[in-house]
Amino acid sequence: MPESPARPKIWQMTPVQWLICGIAAIGFAFDTFTLLVLTLIVRPALTELLPHNTSQAVFNQWVGILFYVPAIAGGVFGLLGGYLIDLLGRRRILLWSILLYAFSTCALAYVTSPMQFLIFRCGTFVGVSVEFVAATAWLAELFTHREQREAIIGYTQGFASTGGLLVSAAYYLAVTFSPHMPAIYGAHQAWRYTAISGLLPAIPLLLVRPFLPESPVWTRKRAEGTLTRPSVFELFRPKFRRTALVTCLIMACSYAGSFGMLQHFARIIPGTPGVRNMPRTAQEQKVGALQGVQEIGALVGRLLMAFLAVRILSRKRLLHLFQVPGLLLVPVVMFIPAMRDVDMSAWGIFALGVLTVGQFTYWGNYLPLVYPTYLRGTGESFAANIGGRMLGTSAALLVTSLVVYMPGGSPSRQLAYACGIVGFLSYAVGYAASFWLPEPPQDMTPE
Repeated sequence: MPESPARPKIWQMTPVQWLICGIAAIGFAFDTFTLLVLTLIVRPALTELLPHNTSQAVFNQWVGILFYVPAIAGGVFGLLGGYLIDLLGRRRILLWSILLYAFSTCALAYVTSPMQFLIFRCGTFVGVSVEFVAATAWLAELFTHREQREAIIGYTQGFASTGGLLVSAAYYLAVTFSPHMPAIYGAHQAWRYTAISGLLPAIPLLLVRPFLPESPVWTRKRAEGTLTRPSVFELFRPKFRRTALVTCLIMACSYAGSFGMLQHFARIIPGTPGVRNMPRTAQEQKVGALQGVQEIGALVGRLLMAFLAVRILSRKRLLHLFQVPGLLLVPVVMFIPAMRDVDMSAWGIFALGVLTVGQFTYWGNYLPLVYPTYLRGTGESFAANIGGRMLGTSAALLVTSLVVYMPGGSPSRQLAYACGIVGFLSYAVGYAASFWLPEPPQDMTPE
């Protein structure tokens, strides 16, 4: 009986390959850091930047704008970035995208108006939108065997949740030690110091840039002259149409679960019975601590998805392991505390973090396998940026629009109801659409 061809051991890599994984992990971590920083700083930032007599309706409107308008920018320019990834290479666009979101986040610390905040937040979102696509395409083409590819893409994406832990820690430290830090505009606002920490990923990137290789598959095809010019319209030809539309819809649902539910917990928690009477600093510390619980859940979810992706061949079955429990859990965690006016369960927050954020790792593993090399960046970008970043994040705006019609009698309870409705719908629609999800090739990364 002939021997099967030798496959590389999952963690048997050269120093350069380890370096590549390290840079991708840093990119994923600060991708999440810069996205989630808004959930923690939007309330104190707008409290400072808006006039003191601003109504709650106008305040909520600005919250929705800051969540959704940058997502539109990320969707449009992220799709352009995906095209450039296929045209100019994975490495070059990856590096510039990380630099863009690092410096844009840092610039938030020095804004003096909501409009300035919005402009730099758009820059952050554009950088993040391009980074995810470039990094997953790069890794999928560097590690082509199934077990090694699934493990490396999955576990490096696991570092995205360390970004959530980092932002929770950065905010907690900023709240605690801001009085001892240099003043910004004559004050010691913790949200400004938290924003400055977004500059951190640029430092190792600038040091190691000369040692990073381009994708060998993309380089070879370009040298041979066989790299077809990418086109967004190619996605709508019969061969790719179903894949493009279904992945776009389900990824929008995955993002809606985060932007329409998880990312509002920082605004729900201060109004719960056990927190509302605390001093302001203690409230912010409690928010930071529970945000940390959520991000630990997110980390567990990403690692669990990476572990299962190597062992479960059916991509539909793998996704259902996260969607079905979420359908059952969202009403329990969101509606029961709102109805009874009790504190949110830390275990419930943890579990929703596991089930919602774990799906993000799923897409990083799935999308590179359903498109050929010349269309990989463009196809991934359509799902991630038009579906996820643009349509999915509109759930944040939907929440702020629904909240005024919700029962409860207090802003916190109304927000919990609105988030529960949007979160449940995101799981339900995503689960229904998953039955049309194509199964990708199981072995080598398609060229």
